[in-house]
Amino acid sequence: MQAFLKGPSSISSKPPAAKERSAAGSSGEGKKLKPVPWVEKYRPKNVDEVAFQDEVVAVLKKSLEGADLPNLLFYGPPGTGKTSTILAAARELFGPELFRQRVLELNASDERGIQVIREKVKAFAQLTASGSRADGKVCPPFKIVILDEADSMTSAAQAALRRTMEKESKTTRFCLICNYISRFCSCSFFFFRIIEPLTSHKIQQQRLLDVSEKENVKITSEAVSYLVKVSDGDLRKAITYLQSATRLMGGKEITEKTVTEIAGVIPRETIDGLLSACSSGSFEKLETVAKNLINEGYAVAQLVNQLHDIVVESEDFSDKQKSIIVEKLAEVDKCLADGADEYLQLISLCALVMQQLTRNT
Repeated sequence: MQAFLKGPSSISSKPPAAKERSAAGSSGEGKKLKPVPWVEKYRPKNVDEVAFQDEVVAVLKKSLEGADLPNLLFYGPPGTGKTSTILAAARELFGPELFRQRVLELNASDERGIQVIREKVKAFAQLTASGSRADGKVCPPFKIVILDEADSMTSAAQAALRRTMEKESKTTRFCLICNYISRFCSCSFFFFRIIEPLTSHKIQQQRLLDVSEKENVKITSEAVSYLVKVSDGDLRKAITYLQSATRLMGGKEITEKTVTEIAGVIPRETIDGLLSACSSGSFEKLETVAKNLINEGYAVAQLVNQLHDIVVESEDFSDKQKSIIVEKLAEVDKCLADGADEYLQLISLCALVMQQLTRNT
């Protein structure tokens, strides 16, 4: 009976050695550091490191010299440096010590209701900013609220945010970030240009080469150029592809073929085979090629994007044929976005291309 009553206490008690081992285990010592995505690892630390946004950087640097910022709205395509720029500017304003206290970052696509504005944003905006930088530089007496993907906010949340921006203008600055500009006021607007592969590909190539050198990645010059091409000016996407390709190759040299596999790009030979089947006039042959393309796992949405460029640049189609095919491409793209069957949409598209190619013969 005594042994039964003493059971719980005896179970809970541990020998000193066991306690030490459990304490050492809970302290987290000896654990491996989690791998950090290269997109975060090589995010610009200051505004001078932001690529291809010279006008935006010039205006922000003038504001940083006076330790002041207006309310901002950054808009432009994904991966052009909008979030990275405001985070870099905030680090320069507040320094590493006060950065976490003075900056509130929210993703408005996840937290886009009026309740978030009333609770999180309003409460943070009403706090008084105090403290000085350890390095002695001037620290502005305000905080920064960063709302990423702000174009996803509900209209009620936007109205509440607008009122909060007006009331808390002395203690808080707001930076709204979106892909498409809409219904925002009381902000300085900055458009972030896409890094165009044809005109400014050297900037993106150099950034990829810098990352490759720091990570000891072996990559051919053709693969770097192809990374720029398949990312469509999205530097974040290009760095992510580079990291994925590095893990796939396991220390071996990254080639253009590797990038093609990682990015899910359909090889040009496959598309040429599809166009050849269309020009043959044989629906049975076309059906076979279309089934093989689907079975190999290629996305029809990706085919639509690549086929658009090929058709527009091709000399095998007249202007009228191009307009008909491009209109069909837009229709198929819309149907795919709405959840239509990929195989049926592919057959429908190829049947129209076949009709245009065989009409002249």
